Amino acid sequence: MQHVEMNFDGLVGPTHNYAGLSYGNVASLNNAKGVSQPKQAALQGLVKMKTLADLGMHQGVLAPQARPDLSVLRRLGFTGNDAQVLNKAAKSDPVILSACYSASSMWTANAATVSPSADTSDGKVHFTPANLTNKFHRSIEPTVTGNILQATFADPSVFMHHQHLPENDHFGDEGAANHTRFCSGYEQSGVEFFVYGRTAFDASKPMPKKFPARQTLEASQAVARLHGLNADKTVFALQNPDVIDQGVFHNDVISVGNQNVLFYHEQAFAETQTVLDEIQRKMGDTPMHFIHVPSEQVSINDAVRSYLFNTQIITLPNGEMTIIAPMECHENVAVRQYLAHLITLNTPIKQVQYIDVKQSMQNGGGPACLRLRVALNATELNAINPATRLTNAKFEQLNQWVNSHYRDELAIADLADPSLLLESQTALDELTQILNLGSVYPFQLG
Repeated sequence: MQHVEMNFDGLVGPTHNYAGLSYGNVASLNNAKGVSQPKQAALQGLVKMKTLADLGMHQGVLAPQARPDLSVLRRLGFTGNDAQVLNKAAKSDPVILSACYSASSMWTANAATVSPSADTSDGKVHFTPANLTNKFHRSIEPTVTGNILQATFADPSVFMHHQHLPENDHFGDEGAANHTRFCSGYEQSGVEFFVYGRTAFDASKPMPKKFPARQTLEASQAVARLHGLNADKTVFALQNPDVIDQGVFHNDVISVGNQNVLFYHEQAFAETQTVLDEIQRKMGDTPMHFIHVPSEQVSINDAVRSYLFNTQIITLPNGEMTIIAPMECHENVAVRQYLAHLITLNTPIKQVQYIDVKQSMQNGGGPACLRLRVALNATELNAINPATRLTNAKFEQLNQWVNSHYRDELAIADLADPSLLLESQTALDELTQILNLGSVYPFQLG
């Protein structure tokens, strides 16, 4: 039976803007209040998806959130018709308005945690949307994320969908950005690797001092329970609190894995050797390739600025692995030199391909942030919503859709414009037809 890992990338939404909402994310804060290019951002994302599809990878598309979220603004006391709600929010609290306009759902590594059927007790693919409690602008995403996932993976005989975890920081969950999976082949039972930043119910345990730890041990353990994972095939690792304070807000900013490869910075984990030993022990006879990047070759600062570890490691149809890296990795001398050296080593990674996702990078997300990985067997692959698969025809259709509906530029002051709301709703209503999603957005329900 055919088994594949399929990447589902988030389409960049029509309201992509630089509001600087993500405290702890250096790129987001550095570019706050700048003028964004929504059309360019969406087209860059589509080119990234097409690049992977052209390499022979299975590629899917996830729809963005509907923004602005008027229901949240109304819950916060802004009254009147839609235009009046926007006007009042813009005048009295533009920061809240910016949050309700955020296009952050483009980073679908935060959409959910996914466990393939080879790992789960009931033999189904399990999805748990991330609650994203640490950031207000992201905490309003999970319900619609669940709607989109259920419309994409609809067959209950092979897919299991869970409600997001309780909306409290004790169970702060950031999804696949702090989760990866190791295996010999996608059809084999694997080791699921959860990285957390703090233990919520024990304040005596290590935690960062400057920036928040967004993922808790308790959240990771809850997701593992929901998915029916085997404790003998699950690893929980504490992220190094010191690197969180240096801008490493998710594990996928400091390490990335694929099959039997873990590519990580030497400062990534609190107890590195213990973590590596447990992974190898639970992998059994499958030898792991632990690719260790020392600080003397790539500093934490260079890793964060280039997003070296927010690259994608993919296994091509010929079995070789490739790193998909942002152009910022090529532009950083230390990182470029390291990657040139990496492909000469005796590891499965044989090449590096650079792509331009600058609009996403400037808002704090690289190639790995833009995708949600889903390992599927042939039955499950055939059960996904076919309209969400990226084909040549779908790529052209989505490019036309973006060109028809997106603005070239968007400044923070533009968020008060009621016509932006109408533009966004019109675009997304059409998108749900293109992707055959049904009515996943509140505005479509009347």
